[in-house]
Amino acid sequence: MPKILMSGNDAIAEGAIQAGCSFYAGYPITPQNELTAYMANNMPKRGGIFIQAEAEVAAINMVFGAAAAGVRAMTSSSSPGISLKQEGISYIAGAELPAVIVNIMRGGPGLGNIAPSQSDYFQATRSGGHGDYHCLVLAPASVQEGYDLTYLAFSLADKYRVPAIILGDGLLGQMMEPVKLTSQRPGLPAKPWALTGCAGRKANVAKSFYLKEGDLEKLNLKLQKKYKEIIAQEQRWEELFLDDARLALVAYGSMARIAKSAVKTLRAKGKRVGLIRPVSLWPFPKKAFAKPRNKYLVIEMSYGQMLEDVQLVLCGKAQVEFLGRSGGGIPSEEEIISKVNKIYNG
Repeated sequence: MPKILMSGNDAIAEGAIQAGCSFYAGYPITPQNELTAYMANNMPKRGGIFIQAEAEVAAINMVFGAAAAGVRAMTSSSSPGISLKQEGISYIAGAELPAVIVNIMRGGPGLGNIAPSQSDYFQATRSGGHGDYHCLVLAPASVQEGYDLTYLAFSLADKYRVPAIILGDGLLGQMMEPVKLTSQRPGLPAKPWALTGCAGRKANVAKSFYLKEGDLEKLNLKLQKKYKEIIAQEQRWEELFLDDARLALVAYGSMARIAKSAVKTLRAKGKRVGLIRPVSLWPFPKKAFAKPRNKYLVIEMSYGQMLEDVQLVLCGKAQVEFLGRSGGGIPSEEEIISKVNKIYNG
């Protein structure tokens, strides 16, 4: 198929529709409004349902209901709006329902600004709601990946019956690049657990409320078994120039694009530098760090959130340096090169 010029927000929305999403509920917030507008324009035309809810809390609970009925359901927002959805996301995880949540991150804390940021990493990977649960988290670094990973997120959410988060940022959401679309929708899996009416079978129940002693612990043990399987099977990352690298940069999403450019510039000058780009943020790609290296430089549009995962993986076995900005600040290629030169020479 020919490529189509699309924004990141539009590509994520189209990826959802192509993946078979038939229910979307959301509420406007910059810098993801184009995604909501795309769904408003396209879902009714293509057999789906679009609802602009009265608030973010209403939207996530509508997604709970649609997911419980067995349809592929999605919501999207940006940082403050995602914070408001956390209770509902916890309920979805506790009820073992598949759903996709898109966060196009903006500067914070508080209402912040509409500039790109990566300061919601903790919220996504540590599961910002209450209870012992995890969301599967995927971080696209291009508009094409925004489309592809959203398509994948629906499949993984159904496979494991978990919420899946697409963690982008304002830069990815607004930029435009050519995108190759999938030619046809996938076949959707059977969902014998769905609430579709109980004629001819035992009634299904979707809940996260357990009062009988021991029942909630049994659910949690079941969830932990599932999470261990996800950790074993779903780690994703990209590697660049690691075979001879003395120093490996670690960056994800939009920040990885700038880091990749810096790596190519540095290697042209004889510096043996490589790149690890986590694609799955949960599960964090620990396997990418299996080969011993002496030095790492973590680069983020935050003040050291993914840094903690890198430090936990390495457990003091390598030197870990950090470069980060937040509140809409974006580390530049020149800043990365300057930092690398200091580490490399040191």
